[in-house]
Amino acid sequence: MIDFRYHIVSLISVFLALAVGIALGAGPLKETIGETLTGQVEALRAEKEDLRTQLDETEGDLAAADAFVSASGEQLLVGSLTDRRVALLLLGDVPEEEVTALTERFAQAGAGISATVTVNETWTDPSLATYRRTLAGTLMSYLDQPPAADAGAEVELAEALVSGLVGADSASPDTLSENAASLLDVLAEGDRALVTFAEDVTQPADAVVLVVGTPAQDGDATPTAAPQATTDDAQLALAGAAERLSEGAVVAGDTRSGGGVVAAVRGDDELAGTVTTVADATTVTGQVVVPLALAADIGGRPGHYGYGEGLTALPPAVQLPPVDRSPVVPEVDAADAGATPGETDGGAQPGGEG
Repeated sequence: MIDFRYHIVSLISVFLALAVGIALGAGPLKETIGETLTGQVEALRAEKEDLRTQLDETEGDLAAADAFVSASGEQLLVGSLTDRRVALLLLGDVPEEEVTALTERFAQAGAGISATVTVNETWTDPSLATYRRTLAGTLMSYLDQPPAADAGAEVELAEALVSGLVGADSASPDTLSENAASLLDVLAEGDRALVTFAEDVTQPADAVVLVVGTPAQDGDATPTAAPQATTDDAQLALAGAAERLSEGAVVAGDTRSGGGVVAAVRGDDELAGTVTTVADATTVTGQVVVPLALAADIGGRPGHYGYGEGLTALPPAVQLPPVDRSPVVPEVDAADAGATPGETDGGAQPGGEG
C-alpha cells in the first residue's frame, strides 16, 4: 500500500524538476532556446512568403494562358458549326456562367442554341420509378420508331426527350413537328415535370450536348447504391439517344480528370466508340473544345478529349457540309399523277358511286 511519504516524495520530485527547468530556461539555455525558436519562426515566415509569391505567379500564368486560349478559340471555332442548331441538356447543377460561356463559344462556331433543357431530379428519383414507367409508355405513341419493348423506361424517356428536341416538320424543317412539340409538352408539364426549358422550344436541333454539373445533394438522404445506379443508367441512356437520333452528340464533364458521366461513357463498350466526350467544360479550354469536338463527332470522328490517360487534347479539324433544310415534298403515286381531279381513289366521281 502506498503511504503518505510516497506522495510527499513524488510531489517534491515534480517541483524540483520544474525548478530545474525554470532555472535552465532563464539561465544558460535562455539565449539558445530563444534564438532557435526565433530562427524557426523567421524560416517559416520566409517560406510562406515564397509560396505566396509562387502562387501569385502561377495564377498570373493561368490567367494569361486562359486569355490566350480564349483569343485563339475565336479563330479556331469560326465556321466549324455553321448554321447548326444545338440543344444543351443540363445534368445536375450547372452554373449559369458556364452555360453562358458555352453558348458564346457555339455562336463563335456559327451555331445557335435551339434549346437549353434542365433535366430535373424527377428524371432519376427512385420514388417516382412507377410514374416514369407509366409516362414512358404513354409517350411511345408519339415516336415514329419506338425502342424495343424491353428497352426500359430510361431508354424510352431518353428517346422521347431527344426526339422532341430534334423532331422537325418535314414540310417546314425550321419548325418542330406536331409530335415533337407534344413530347416536350408532356415531359415538362405538371408538378412532377421531368425537364425544364429555359425558354420555349420552337426549332428542332441538329445535335445535342449533355453538360454535366454537380449532382444535387439531399442532406437528409442516406446514400445507397440503387439511386446512383438509376442515375448512371438514365444519363447513359440520354447520351445513347442523343447519338442515335441526332447528327452528333457530346458529353461535357465537370472535372479535369474526366470522371463521373464522362468516365461512364468511356467505360461503356457500346457508347465509347460513338459518343464524344470532353473532360471539363468548366474551363476556358474545355469550353473551346466542346464545339470543335461536336463538329468532329458530326463529321464521323468521335473521340475523348481533355488531359489525362486515354484523352486527347484537341479534336481533329473537319469540314462539315452545308446544312440542308429543304422541305420534303410528299411523293405522288404515278397513277394518281396522271389522273384528272376526281379520278383518284378508284376513279370515284364527286357525288357518284365508287
